[in-house]
Amino acid sequence: MNTELFIARRIYQGDKQNNKRVSSPAIRIAITGIALGLAVMLVAVCIIVGFKKEVRAKVVGFGSHIQVTAFDSNNSYELAPIAFSDTLAELLTTHSAISHIQEYITKPGIIKTDDDFMGVVLKGVSESYDWEFFRKNMVEGEVIQRGDTTTGNRAILSREIADKLRLKLGDSFTCYFVQEPVRARRFTIAGIYETNFEEYDKLYVITEKEVLTSLNGWEEDMVSGIELLVKDYDNLDQTTQDLFFTLASYTDRLGNNLYTRSIKDINPMIFNWLELLDMNVWVIIILMLVVSGFTMISGLLIIILERTNMIGMLKSMGARDFSIRKVFLYLSAFLIGKGMLWGNVVALLFCFIQERWQLLKLDPSTYYLSAVPIDMNPLYIILLNIGTLLVSLLMMIGPSYLVARITPARSIRFE
Repeated sequence: MNTELFIARRIYQGDKQNNKRVSSPAIRIAITGIALGLAVMLVAVCIIVGFKKEVRAKVVGFGSHIQVTAFDSNNSYELAPIAFSDTLAELLTTHSAISHIQEYITKPGIIKTDDDFMGVVLKGVSESYDWEFFRKNMVEGEVIQRGDTTTGNRAILSREIADKLRLKLGDSFTCYFVQEPVRARRFTIAGIYETNFEEYDKLYVITEKEVLTSLNGWEEDMVSGIELLVKDYDNLDQTTQDLFFTLASYTDRLGNNLYTRSIKDINPMIFNWLELLDMNVWVIIILMLVVSGFTMISGLLIIILERTNMIGMLKSMGARDFSIRKVFLYLSAFLIGKGMLWGNVVALLFCFIQERWQLLKLDPSTYYLSAVPIDMNPLYIILLNIGTLLVSLLMMIGPSYLVARITPARSIRFE
């Protein structure tokens, strides 16, 4: 039988009964400190992880994980064409990390209405385009369906563009393209999306690739670039590097060498900003562990002082300091466990309510999101609980050495 565990359990159960003890307020404060500390850490991690995931999904939704374009110094939206052949498609498809391939064409234009005008970038997409991102963010209408028999050039644009130009679903607009000679095309609005990502919402109009192929006078296999989606985002850098060296030696029928870039390379400022958020999480975790640990230390010291008489009796019966210290470490584990239980209940309940009803709102123009995001990743929750338990118990080892300074002769008379 584990004698130390038995004694610790009796002390813990005795404290749960309504006995009048000096340590009761301190113990409640210590448990509350652990509960609040863990709750704050869990909520902070769920919010930061959710925020990074949502913002990253918006950037990837507009630009995919990896882009393959012509290898030149042109940083505009009017890219030099590359030839998308069956050989290139097979080369990309056989890569085990790639989950989806889609070609596209981008072309700057100016939308002109009777009252206003606005510069935009038209993105022409093919039949293979993955519409999942835009389907989630559609507020009116629907994405472009290839089987639709609607006549005219169809396009989907953002709520921001539609509001500024006073356009609505089903309206038509004329877009002018600065080239020699200047050309114009009339489009019908098939859908309106809203992602709250202002940088892209005010820029992109999505249409069919064939429209821009005709405007550019390109052949059917010529595109601005190829977008690739990967199976595992965590391996994005390695996948990009592998494809870079694979495609660097490839030359298409137009004589182009291909250039491979990840979405991180294309938008370094956004992803560097997201990486900085990890520092905020670590600061919160360290501060909460320190505060919770010190409240628990103060509670343990009060328990030891209260049990001085018991410690003296155990020592007089031959108990060693190490054995008595184990009693108080077991007791600390009980109290920490109770605090962690309440901390998990409070944090997960808050996260569930926020995820379900989105009570806490954000300014989309600043945070790119309309509500505080939540991502309850089970792995992070489990690791945070284990880490809190281990760190808290390690912090209890130091105060437990106070037992060695208590002598039986004086402690038995202690009241």
